Amino acid sequence: RLVESGGGSAQAGGSLTLSCKASGFRSSAHGMGWFRQAPGKGREGVAAVNGDGTKNYNDFVKGRFTISRDTAKNTLTLQMNNLKPEDSAMYYCVADREVFWYLPVSDSGVWGQGTQVTVSS
Repeated sequence: RLVESGGGSAQAGGSLTLSCKASGFRSSAHGMGWFRQAPGKGREGVAAVNGDGTKNYNDFVKGRFTISRDTAKNTLTLQMNNLKPEDSAMYYCVADREVFWYLPVSDSGVWGQGTQVTVSS
């Protein structure tokens, strides 16, 4: 099970930190990532980290967002800086054998319920 927290509202240029708490499995053995979906748009990958520690980011968040994992706390974090209005979306945490922002998540992937991020200009 995955539970996200930390969403909310921010001004453009501001920061938010999203957290995803995993339970029922050892998250360090899996890939985990963040996807987002804005109203009227499809779900898109944001960033991911895999079991070997490698990270991958969508180009539109490089240099602004940082994904990290605390294996002791079984928690995934997304630090979002220099937010833009176009970052407004529902953000979802996902766990799977491997996760890449540019690939669809397999049917075995586990999703959280999502947390809303709203950025105003």
